[in-house]
Amino acid sequence: MSGDDRQAPGGAGDPNEAGADMAVRQFTVGADDEGIRVDRWFKRHLPEIGFATVSRWARTGQLRVDGARATPADRLSAGQLLRVPPGGAMVPSAAPRARVRPELSAEQQEQAAAMLIHQTRSALVLNKPPGLATQGGTGMRSHVDALLDAYAGEDEPRPRLVHRLDKDTSGVLLVARTPGSAAFFAKRFAGRSAKKIYWALVMGVPDVHDGIIEAPLGKQPGTGGEKMHVDEENGLPAKTRYRVVERAGNSTAWVELQPLTGRTHQLRAHMAAIGHPIVGDGKYGGPGAFLTGSVSRKMHLHARRLIIDAPGGTTIDVTAELPEHFAATMAQIGFDPAMSRAEPEAGPPERSPAEKKQAARAHAKQVRKGRRGERRQRGPAGAGKPDGRR
Repeated sequence: MSGDDRQAPGGAGDPNEAGADMAVRQFTVGADDEGIRVDRWFKRHLPEIGFATVSRWARTGQLRVDGARATPADRLSAGQLLRVPPGGAMVPSAAPRARVRPELSAEQQEQAAAMLIHQTRSALVLNKPPGLATQGGTGMRSHVDALLDAYAGEDEPRPRLVHRLDKDTSGVLLVARTPGSAAFFAKRFAGRSAKKIYWALVMGVPDVHDGIIEAPLGKQPGTGGEKMHVDEENGLPAKTRYRVVERAGNSTAWVELQPLTGRTHQLRAHMAAIGHPIVGDGKYGGPGAFLTGSVSRKMHLHARRLIIDAPGGTTIDVTAELPEHFAATMAQIGFDPAMSRAEPEAGPPERSPAEKKQAARAHAKQVRKGRRGERRQRGPAGAGKPDGRR
């Protein structure tokens, strides 16, 4: 967003400047605000102006976009000129204070840097370790949301979470870098156009090796909403696609999971519902969800890959490496990660300079042979030329 007429650095008129509330302000809608409603634009950029004021300006024709009257529900496009009439600014004593970002420790900075695996202008992609919550709760200070200040510069907006992973689930977690991209990605997750592929180790081996689980899920009574269960009467629709990749006898299987809906604990509850809880998931599998021997008791559920549309017509396609305990169990059992169909397709191997040179020579030789064949077909010089009598 850009603007003029007594514009503050953030784009809004400065309420502390004498006469600012009496000046007409004009703002150019930025690319990050593409598609936003007019009332949401005010909440994002001029929060000191309430909805009642915006509505009154619209009713009286004072609120205009590219010279035309606008309503609070109108959608804005990048590059449009938004006219904000005089008044509506807060008095200086009530002006909102700038948010003070907390100081992160060196350890927190290192933790944040270690999680970052991919970044674009619109998003950061993290590989969340198991045991780290996505958001905070009562008495919880260590979580991804608390580390997001590590990724923002002084003049940049704070990154925003747009989806979540369970505390004990590892893997791909996308974070939006701007409010506009947060809205964009949130729509993709809500509309189920984002493709999420998880890897899991489960107890036993499903009889059907490639199938879909459709079982409505609801909060299990008596658990305070901390646990879900199949609820045919009051549960919300939930659908999961699964495929067995490999098996280790009848004791355990490696499966690919794709949630086609987004319910709380969906993958964990669905696998437990068909009798094959995820290895290490004591909440849904009880004592029978743990392998014997030296296999880690941590949960073996990993968000392996995310494919999602991004602003500007691009696509984000990111794969996250397995955490140490999951990789160790895979190696111990003998599962080969290359067996997964969900892995990104490898391109043709890069040729060495010598191979490239040899290929170029072979191509040139082929071209020369083709030209010699053309000369033979034409015959001696001058032969076969038309003389106008044939």
